[in-house]
Amino acid sequence: MKKFISFVMTAVMALSLVACSTPAENSTTTEGSKVTESSAEVETSVSKPESITITCIDGTRDENEIQLEVPYDPQKIAVCDMATLDILVNLGLEDRIVCVSDTSLDYLVDAVEGIPTCGTIKEPDAETIMSYEPDLIFMGGRGSDFYSTLSEIAPVVRLTVSGNVIEGTMKNAMTIASIFGMEAEMEAKSAEYNARIEALQGFAKDKNAIVGMVTSGSFNVVGNDGRCSIIGNEIGFNNVGVDANIESSDHGNIATFEYILDVNPEYIFVMDRDAATGGASTAAEVMNNDVINQTDAAKNGNVIILEHPSVWYTAEGGFTALGVMLEDLEGELLK
Repeated sequence: MKKFISFVMTAVMALSLVACSTPAENSTTTEGSKVTESSAEVETSVSKPESITITCIDGTRDENEIQLEVPYDPQKIAVCDMATLDILVNLGLEDRIVCVSDTSLDYLVDAVEGIPTCGTIKEPDAETIMSYEPDLIFMGGRGSDFYSTLSEIAPVVRLTVSGNVIEGTMKNAMTIASIFGMEAEMEAKSAEYNARIEALQGFAKDKNAIVGMVTSGSFNVVGNDGRCSIIGNEIGFNNVGVDANIESSDHGNIATFEYILDVNPEYIFVMDRDAATGGASTAAEVMNNDVINQTDAAKNGNVIILEHPSVWYTAEGGFTALGVMLEDLEGELLK
């Protein structure tokens, strides 16, 4: 946690752009009488650059880091990523958004009401985006195939989170805030999460778990480098599923229920991918079977189906999304 706080403070110091100037003493002459006026006030002017350089990722699937020059404090932005939209709304910048990808996330719907849509996060509508002449375009991990096309319209800031969700979310939030000169506002908001994270870390200490997702009737075990990685990486459960020969960090590896019984974790965390993508919710049914019910997790009521799967699956990296994910864990673990 100290590392996290230090990271945020370092980012704020590195990104501050303030220049101060003090006016010289003024004198005036009225009808032959010389009167000298000394100003007791110090005037401060803020120098705003036309552009700044930020770190983001390129349009390849390898997601290489690049240095990108972007306009400072842009007035017209297009948003093709829910995590970025979440951060912008938290900064009160929704009035700058000229078009946005379609969303059904309840905590974002009201904020973007009346703003024209421009496709989806996977397939942004370049023609619509171009028609609104944005100064800057935000994109997430899913829209890589459209990166080059959108870059012909305006600079494209592509941000994603992998590995450490909390650290990645805060890093991206500070990057976005720096573009608008709002680092201090984001620092204050990020501090609100510290106590909640520490409480969950205290609970998770020395406890083990399996983390996975239900998809198409199967249970996939995931490691600590994909979705739901916050549970093992930063909250601190010992994710015993990291040894399950996982081939895909995003969707994990299909695991037999017998494997789970053999590992016999204290906790089983389940993300319902089918429900997250608009299908029927099947996680409770899939996980309620004779084999799983023999595990210590099931016997102790610790098979935890995450309440907001669409947030975990499609909005990871957003600021409000992080709060929702913490609530899902708090509601089951700290009750």
